[in-house]
Amino acid sequence: MSDRLFGEDVLFFQRLLKSEGFYRGALDGLWGPISEAASAAFDNEYDKLKHGLGTFDRRTEQKIASLSVRAQREARQFMARALSRGVNVKIISGTRTYHEQNQLFRQGRYGNPGPIVTRARGGQSNHNFGIAWDIGIFREDGSYSTSESDYDAVAEYAAGPLVWGGSWRSFKDSPHYQLATAYTRIAWVRARFEQGEAYVV
Repeated sequence: MSDRLFGEDVLFFQRLLKSEGFYRGALDGLWGPISEAASAAFDNEYDKLKHGLGTFDRRTEQKIASLSVRAQREARQFMARALSRGVNVKIISGTRTYHEQNQLFRQGRYGNPGPIVTRARGGQSNHNFGIAWDIGIFREDGSYSTSESDYDAVAEYAAGPLVWGGSWRSFKDSPHYQLATAYTRIAWVRARFEQGEAYVV
């Protein structure tokens, strides 16, 4: 399954797998037996967490599958806490490649339609490193809630090493959660990720 997560961006996936300790080959962007074995090991961890911590809706599962193993664990625990308290929450965004991030950055800019939803280009968002996700809260009729108070209320279900985007002063992002990293500078995280080295606390 995981070999289809990031389309043709094999190098991106190799970096994620290497930083997680699954891939031990060269970061060459070529899919071969070493990448295949690492992908299978990554999938195995996903399956173990899914069976151990619970399974969620299809969209949430797709987004969780794109996260680092540590982030998968934290995301599942967050989801379980929120759902057990009657909140209809889903994970609607997970890991993005640099290309996907750049596409999102162009939304609402340069004459492109849609609202501006990010200030980060590719390599400038923690979504690019497998450690961040966004949630959506849905009402009883299935409609998507845009009420900031709904998102503020579920932040109490975040625990441990999670950072909540709603606590940011410069660009409050209440649907956003991410793992804490050893250093907060995004350039440091990016450098570690691109070298296939660990960067999570």
